[in-house]
Amino acid sequence: MVEERVSVSFNCQHCLQPLTLDDSLNSLGEHILAELTLPINSTPDVDLESQATSFDHYVHPCRLSDSGNGANGFMLISDGKEVDSLSHKMKVRAILFDTLSDNSNIDHPLCEECTDTLLEMLEQEINIIDSDCEDYKRYYKRKEADLGEQKLSELQKELEDIENEEQRLYEELAALIEEEKATLKAIKEQEAEAQRLAQEEHRYWKEYTKYRKDYLNTDDEYRSLECQLAYAQSQLDKLRNTNVFNATFHIWHSGHFGTINNFKLGRLPSVPVEWSEINAAWGQTALLLAALARKINLTFEKYKLVPYGNHSYIEVLGEQRELPLYGSGGFKFLWDTKFDAGMVAFLDCLQQFKEKVEQGHKDFRLPYQMNKGKIEDSSIYSIK
Repeated sequence: MVEERVSVSFNCQHCLQPLTLDDSLNSLGEHILAELTLPINSTPDVDLESQATSFDHYVHPCRLSDSGNGANGFMLISDGKEVDSLSHKMKVRAILFDTLSDNSNIDHPLCEECTDTLLEMLEQEINIIDSDCEDYKRYYKRKEADLGEQKLSELQKELEDIENEEQRLYEELAALIEEEKATLKAIKEQEAEAQRLAQEEHRYWKEYTKYRKDYLNTDDEYRSLECQLAYAQSQLDKLRNTNVFNATFHIWHSGHFGTINNFKLGRLPSVPVEWSEINAAWGQTALLLAALARKINLTFEKYKLVPYGNHSYIEVLGEQRELPLYGSGGFKFLWDTKFDAGMVAFLDCLQQFKEKVEQGHKDFRLPYQMNKGKIEDSSIYSIK
């Protein structure tokens, strides 16, 4: 009697017991393989880890096709001709079991006892779900009966109210959208207006700055002109209060002699004075009298004063004769009386000036009276 060989290549993925596969797995058709590879969409979620206490052993899922020898630790030893065929069959079966495991929440292959246990668990789950469905159906029918016609009309009215409210809200939303558009348009217009006003303000400030600068420059010029005017006014007042003749011709005395611009007008035997100084004094005196006469528009009768420094003289009108107002000193002949005649003519001109001034100013008086070459005081002195 020949001993029959049994092929043991796979273990149960739950209890790890060795499995003997049915011979029908060797003759699977294409249609059966296609159905086995279809995904299972309604597989109930069974938490095998939480229910592991119902099994003697539990192992985590593994892929059979990734095993090193393709037979989970079991290797069939036979003739060399059969090795390639058996290896190919085991690889195909491993891929088949992996495909079944990927398309469900259950790892394959399973032994008969684990399969029966799993089926019992699935039947329990189905019974629980069927019971829940029956409860929901009864509850739904009871609630539907409780509503009745009145509740239905109320719901319809409430539905109409909700639809009306929805319509009102849509209209209000449309109005708000239009208002938003108008507001956005107004905002853009206001922004454009604000930008225009900002540019206008910038232009106004620029013009203001320019005018302010012009104003400050004008104000500076005005103040400068005021200062110049005040200075000119003070100078004018000073000039008005200044006697030109007093400033130009300083008349004073030095000892026995009268002086004009510090030149002595006269000499004594005991106090000799240089004739050049006396001649200069006569020149200043002639210039002063000529200027005073011109000031009051006085034209002397018979004489014309000719100021000429220290060689000034008086011209006798109508005679073409000059009377000197200067001397040279030294010996003087008795008939040489031109210098004396010049001094007498000067006193005559001074007398004419006095009379002219007294015509407009009654209170005007000279310190001394003059008459034909003589000066009258408490005594009478001849100018010769």
